[in-house]
Amino acid sequence: MKTIDDLLAEGQVAGKRVFVRADLNVPLSDGTITDDGRIRAAVPTITRLADAGAKVIVASHLGRPKGAPDPQFSLAPVAARLGELLGTDVAFASDTVGDSAAATVAGLADGQVALLENLRFNPGETVKDDAERGAFADQLAALADSYVGDGFGAVHRKHASVYDLPARLPHAAGGLIATEVGVLKKLTEDVKRPYAVVLGGSKVSDKLGVIDHLLEKADRILVGGGMVFTFLKAQGHEVGKSLLQEDQLPVVTEYLARAEAKGVEFVLPVDVVGATEFPDLKTKAPSSPATAPVDSIPADMIGLDIGPESRKLFAAKLADAATVFWNGPMGVFEHPDYADGTRAVAQALIDSPAFTVVGGGDSAAAVRILGFDENAFGHISTGGGASLEYLEGKTLPGLAALEG
Repeated sequence: MKTIDDLLAEGQVAGKRVFVRADLNVPLSDGTITDDGRIRAAVPTITRLADAGAKVIVASHLGRPKGAPDPQFSLAPVAARLGELLGTDVAFASDTVGDSAAATVAGLADGQVALLENLRFNPGETVKDDAERGAFADQLAALADSYVGDGFGAVHRKHASVYDLPARLPHAAGGLIATEVGVLKKLTEDVKRPYAVVLGGSKVSDKLGVIDHLLEKADRILVGGGMVFTFLKAQGHEVGKSLLQEDQLPVVTEYLARAEAKGVEFVLPVDVVGATEFPDLKTKAPSSPATAPVDSIPADMIGLDIGPESRKLFAAKLADAATVFWNGPMGVFEHPDYADGTRAVAQALIDSPAFTVVGGGDSAAAVRILGFDENAFGHISTGGGASLEYLEGKTLPGLAALEG
């Protein structure tokens, strides 16, 4: 895979229009960015290109607009924040391939940066029809001389700006993607053992593929979050009003049996923290948390976090690991009454001498929201879904396009 280092070494960027497909899909609340981690992750590649004299055209998606402009998904706040982080004005085009984009790109001087409006405002970005998607890629290609793919969080999508556009321009991987792929290879090809995996999040169905694949690679799998209640039910426990995917019980039961047969240690909580009602995440008003052992969860309880004994157990199971991959919070960390499990796992990774990888998504957000030093972890990924699909052994369209 050609990288940005190759482009710079060949002197191919000075005075050229370089299209950077970044992942600036940040969470917004009433137009305010609540976690700018993905923007900060995009800055190094953009800076290197601008410093080398490129006219940098940055593009990204944000949220899931339905192929048409939607003000709540505008990248305008992102342009402002990107400018602050770069220390320079970022020109903002109010469309993707229309008059504003053309004029904005034409107005760039060497070393300047522009951001296009949300790519998903155009239906051609995500459409499954190859011809329609290709037509949009043609329009994007007309704006640039070369392409740098640096949006790792989108490489598992067969979208115009990720998959089709690289085929139309000289292309290379940005620094972020090169780093992410290097880290993932340490989790799949050159693994130092013991290798422990911590999985959380709400639905077990979101993690079935990665569990299936990791049963062949990991030494120890720890499970928390809402998904754990399907595992506990499979073991014969009642789970009250907790999140339960009954249709997944057969496959979860089979995974537990396979793990035992292969000698892979499956670690589940021994106690949970919950309440009779789901907490208010907007006001974060105090709720009424209670702790229960997993073999006596009350019928009216919703499990919302792993309990204090489970936190100790999980920390002990991570203490001797040489490699740890963590994807998914242990509970409803957005509410202070149910953040202790996620906090305990994050702290256990920091305390461990292992190579630790936080697998993007809610896990990365939790690290920042709970106030941990990001530099205390081996790597914090910018792509939750992309990381999981890579670990499942799938071919990621965006990476395949850059290798082509």
